[in-house]
Amino acid sequence: MAAAGIKKYGKVLAYVWPLLFVSCSKHKQAFQSDCNIGINYKKVSFTELISHIEKYQHQYIEVSGKYQEGFEQSALYNGKLFADHSNQNALWIDFSQDCPLYIAGTHIGLFTYNNGQFTQIKNQPVTIRGIVDIKDKGHLNQYRATLDRVSFIEL
Repeated sequence: MAAAGIKKYGKVLAYVWPLLFVSCSKHKQAFQSDCNIGINYKKVSFTELISHIEKYQHQYIEVSGKYQEGFEQSALYNGKLFADHSNQNALWIDFSQDCPLYIAGTHIGLFTYNNGQFTQIKNQPVTIRGIVDIKDKGHLNQYRATLDRVSFIEL
């Protein structure tokens, strides 16, 4: 009977162990700059921000979404599955060389070649902080607004 119990729990452990390993392997990374230190950021949902963008002009905000990058593309889209993912309902993200982003206490930068690769942020859910500029509509004026002077991004 004891051998059957051990065999039974061994099978359960064989299924559970890989799940535990996978869930622990993905940890969040936060990159930040010294820009805008001491600024209080208003946490706002993506839907609220896009729906009432004029209200947030020149405000420092924190928002979450899905980051997309590519040829002439640096944008944040609503991360929800059934949301409108058009450029008109997205934010152009303007990373500034004036505000380099690093992991706190390191020299590992968001756009630094590290351990044989660059940090992968394409198609990633992110939380990002910056200042809203509704007059800048991004590349070819396709976007709702620009999130400028990005000083924090968490992957």
